[in-house]
Amino acid sequence: MSNSTIFVAYGDTPYEMTLKVLKKMQPFKNLDFNKFIGIKPNLVKAKTADSGATTSPEIVRAVIEHLRENDLHNIAIMEGCWIGTNMEKVFKASGYDDLARELNIPLINLQKDKARKIKSNKKIDLHICEHSLAVDYMVNIPVLKAHCQTKLTCALKNMKGCIPDNEKRRFHSLGLHEPIAHLNNILKNDLIIVDGIMGDLTHEEGGNPVEMGRIIAGYDPVMIDSYAARLIGYEVQDIPYIEMAADLGVGKLHKNNGVLEEIDPELKPALKIEASNKAAQLAQWVEDYHACSPCFGSTIHALQRLEDEGKLQKLNRKIHVGRGFQDTQKEALGIGLCTQGFSHYLPGCPPESRDIVQFLLEHVKGKQ
Repeated sequence: MSNSTIFVAYGDTPYEMTLKVLKKMQPFKNLDFNKFIGIKPNLVKAKTADSGATTSPEIVRAVIEHLRENDLHNIAIMEGCWIGTNMEKVFKASGYDDLARELNIPLINLQKDKARKIKSNKKIDLHICEHSLAVDYMVNIPVLKAHCQTKLTCALKNMKGCIPDNEKRRFHSLGLHEPIAHLNNILKNDLIIVDGIMGDLTHEEGGNPVEMGRIIAGYDPVMIDSYAARLIGYEVQDIPYIEMAADLGVGKLHKNNGVLEEIDPELKPALKIEASNKAAQLAQWVEDYHACSPCFGSTIHALQRLEDEGKLQKLNRKIHVGRGFQDTQKEALGIGLCTQGFSHYLPGCPPESRDIVQFLLEHVKGKQ
């Protein structure tokens, strides 16, 4: 079966849809039973899949059962969530503790994993978690979501959960797009199953779920992401890491005439899928200088809260976020530990959205 084929199953039953895709693709048919299978969902926050933030455990359940039907039993679920978030709490809240206990599958907390330095393409050194490097066959199961900094998070960006927290911070200093491409040049995706049942098309931490009613699967993360970008209304050029990964030989771009095999097309939702530009609008209030996603995302979420309460327009100054402000002292508003040299800053790495809301409320017009 060609690696250029993308499979799309429609409906609202993730377990059944995943099994249909797997039975059509037969990705594990000739895989050696000794291979170590890594399953990498997207568990960015302590939220359930219906929030639009995390991978449905029912998709992972279907993958594990299909692996076992093919006599593959050396399986582990692995993830490293957002900086400042406790992975054990995320596993529990998102339903993966229960799933792992029921199916007797190990959960590997990559936040606690050792890391090894690997060079990509003789150009860039990256620190990567050892368990993810030990995987023989990687099943990448991202959620189709918008992202407040990169516009899209899907297959390629989901692998960022396989690096330690310090490296996640450094990715932002390196411009985010280039290291994401190089990370995928080191960590190969053998199978991608995208949870497109419910995703947040405003930004990646959930809370603004959109019913998309589909699962997207394939073998090439570049092809999957270029298809997904157009699906939610972006051009590939809008998301630089996709073309960068293609240039590194990670995969090929999905062209308009790419092979698409649909399963249950009569269940395809009539609603057109489009990413919201709300995050971009709110980002106009933010001065971003190499901000990490958790800090930036929490700030966007807080600004959304202020707008909902009709108080955003009273904010009379920019908010500064990012590691680039670590050595800066100025009369300004700063969010996070990196802005501690500012006259007014909120500590935390990252601060909680509710604390950012309260901090900003103290600095709107008439409350200084």
